[in-house]
Amino acid sequence: MEAEDNVSTAMQFVLLGFSDLPDLQGLLFGMFSIIYIIILTGNSLIIVITRLDPALQKPMYFFLANFSSLEICYVSITLSRILVNLWTQDRRISVLNCATQMCFFLILGTAECFLLAVMAYDRYVAICNPLHYPLIMSQKTCIQLAVGSWISGIPVQIGQTCQIFSLHFCNSNQINHFFCDIPPILKLACGDTSVYELSVYVLVLLFVAIPFMLILASYSKIISTILRLPTARGRTKAFSTCSSHLLVVLLFFGSATSTYFRPKSSHSAGTDKMLSLFYTIVTPMFNPMIYSLRNKDVIAALRKVLLKK
Repeated sequence: MEAEDNVSTAMQFVLLGFSDLPDLQGLLFGMFSIIYIIILTGNSLIIVITRLDPALQKPMYFFLANFSSLEICYVSITLSRILVNLWTQDRRISVLNCATQMCFFLILGTAECFLLAVMAYDRYVAICNPLHYPLIMSQKTCIQLAVGSWISGIPVQIGQTCQIFSLHFCNSNQINHFFCDIPPILKLACGDTSVYELSVYVLVLLFVAIPFMLILASYSKIISTILRLPTARGRTKAFSTCSSHLLVVLLFFGSATSTYFRPKSSHSAGTDKMLSLFYTIVTPMFNPMIYSLRNKDVIAALRKVLLKK
């Protein structure tokens, strides 16, 4: 730390992570390594089978492949750093690396919110407007929606990261978290950070609440349409095509909003870590299982790949 006029500017931070569990470092490294392998394998399999199987050349699976690619990037931002820290026991991270990690994490998190909204819209068109589905969800439209989801948060999240790291940090350079996230970084800032907290809430409303409201609107239309179908079999089939996506939405948005919508005063290190673990690691681990086990087309494609091998 460099002290100037009673204000300290951090040259590097220390990610405390799981340092409060010194006897479990080896176990944690093994556990997180297995989880990382599961996430990479599961999501890579989905990407491969959606590219190779002719039966999965549909918009729904195009977006699912994009979602799996996004999950691999999203998890690698945080989990790779956790593994390095646990293996080397060197928890130091430069300000630049910390800012880079936060920026990519926020960009990919924003992309995930918008991509989940796009996937809900795809299911809405497929179920509520099936005759016009091929026309509305053309290849060009799907590519535009996917690219828009990936890049939508880039300029704003770069700006937010620069704003947060323009703050002065005092008293400590120890981040009581396992990656550089907004709430633990703001805790280290000097003076009043209410303006910065307000800007975080505004962006959360823009990039989390709005996609979530669009998803709710899509599913309200979907459920209304499903309930009007004449046969129970038709209702079951229609609902099965979107139930997996709805479950993923609830898991991701539920834990993420609990982290960012709470005021700074109510944040505790233990709760923040648990919630962050859930939406950054646990949910991506279960996503491939949720999508594959509840989708007959994906299961059939997996069987084809495994039988060929």
